[in-house]
Amino acid sequence: MSSSRVDIVIPVYNEGAQIVSVLESLRTHVRTPFRVLICYDFEDDDTLPALDRYDAPFEIVRVKSRGRGPHAAVMSGFAVSDADAVLVFPADDDYNASRLDALFARRAAGCDIVCASRFIPGGAMVGCPPLKALILRASALVLYHLARVPTHDPSNGFRLFSRRVVRDVPIESTAGFTYSIELLVKCQRLGWPVCEVPVHWYERTHGKSRFRVVGWLGPYFRWFRYAFATTYLRRGPDTVRVRAETA
Repeated sequence: MSSSRVDIVIPVYNEGAQIVSVLESLRTHVRTPFRVLICYDFEDDDTLPALDRYDAPFEIVRVKSRGRGPHAAVMSGFAVSDADAVLVFPADDDYNASRLDALFARRAAGCDIVCASRFIPGGAMVGCPPLKALILRASALVLYHLARVPTHDPSNGFRLFSRRVVRDVPIESTAGFTYSIELLVKCQRLGWPVCEVPVHWYERTHGKSRFRVVGWLGPYFRWFRYAFATTYLRRGPDTVRVRAETA
């Protein structure tokens, strides 16, 4: 049963050195009721002992992933969530918590997806490797200006989804964070409201990123084509399979 609470899904992979600072940033800055779903692949993940030592003032649920990698971790979090909205949040982000209530407010105002955007006024992307930055910015410009996707940062996995998106829109993707752009372009085709809020992004200084921008180009390209078909072939909402009748 859903509630006014937000579930914050954090997929982790040996984030023991920084997870406490991330959780502390949430405690300090977020005023909307929330709980945290820590989604992990294996029992030896060093995030878990760090959680044992942390005296959390909010609920933390440990979710054992049904597979390996970020996609399986996020899907496992979605399966556990029963909240009104689900936010996928980076495990190394201890600097954007003060912006989360703004995302939650946009959801409360009716947006089904709230995109955290690095490429609008107030946002920033700092320290990104040149090739990755080029691919991200070029794809963002093409999708926004040509395919008319309603966000300036379509590839960002830091994103808030309404309950009906998570519940009713089947996910076909299996690689990385591809599900995030899939849900975005399917909501575009359905005509469900999408909005964005500026955030900062800094290249991580601890641990190893599991974002594989080159390796996931093929799966991403599938949803690029879908976005263009939505815009130029005028395919309507009836071409999206939805699990249940939505409100």
